[in-house]
Amino acid sequence: MAATSTAEGADHLSAGAGTGDLAQVTANFRQYLMGWGAQDNTQGDFDCYRSGLSQAQFNGVVRLRSLDVVEKSLATARVHLAGVPWWWWVGPDSPAETVSALSSLGAVSLGAVPLMTRSLDRVEETEDPPAGPRVEEVRDADRLRELVRTYSASMGVSPGLEDGMVRVEAGRPDNADVVRLAAVLDGRVVGTTVVMMAHEVAGIFLVHVAQEHRRRGIGGALTTAALRAGRERGMRLAALGASPMGEPLYRRFGFTAVSEYHLFSGPTA
Repeated sequence: MAATSTAEGADHLSAGAGTGDLAQVTANFRQYLMGWGAQDNTQGDFDCYRSGLSQAQFNGVVRLRSLDVVEKSLATARVHLAGVPWWWWVGPDSPAETVSALSSLGAVSLGAVPLMTRSLDRVEETEDPPAGPRVEEVRDADRLRELVRTYSASMGVSPGLEDGMVRVEAGRPDNADVVRLAAVLDGRVVGTTVVMMAHEVAGIFLVHVAQEHRRRGIGGALTTAALRAGRERGMRLAALGASPMGEPLYRRFGFTAVSEYHLFSGPTA
């Protein structure tokens, strides 16, 4: 994926959501990621989260408040996140030039993720539902474990982390804002998504389909269900970070790219 600067991404916003909308979208994104931390990890100069799990997606920095403190913040983050792999997300809520500043300090770029949004003020586009699977809300501990197991396998997460991930998911302080959806076939979870309902935004995360069930319309059914859940709960926008595989699907559903997140692996020394 070709990467552009955060400033360029912010300029591109004028073609999509407004700046107020983007602030709500990034607030939603921060809330979701910060929920992986065991406690409030706002450090003053930056926001970070630490689950303690040995998986980079679940530990990291999600916003820098001032470019003047980037070197200090990087040093503090190394200490706070020592012992776990972690990522630094640079989105439109961080200062312009954060990307180049982190690169100069030794952080390694992992590429960029398009940030896509669409309004929920109209009936969502849908596709013909796949034969067999049904999408249902996850409401009990057994289904939550199946949900975690399914998206973990799709992400390549070690099965040894399952108990810890279930514990963190179940213990999120903002679980009242979280809707978890599972595509179920023959009594087994074969697809997942997690929707953060906050800041008037339905933030769509962890859209995964078990490998043996891909290309059967399950991703589309999960997206439809996520959009419907957002509308039912009074959210104004839906937002997500798109993978290369998922981006064509989301464009069919009316999502447009409004900015992007640059992703860095956190240097350990």
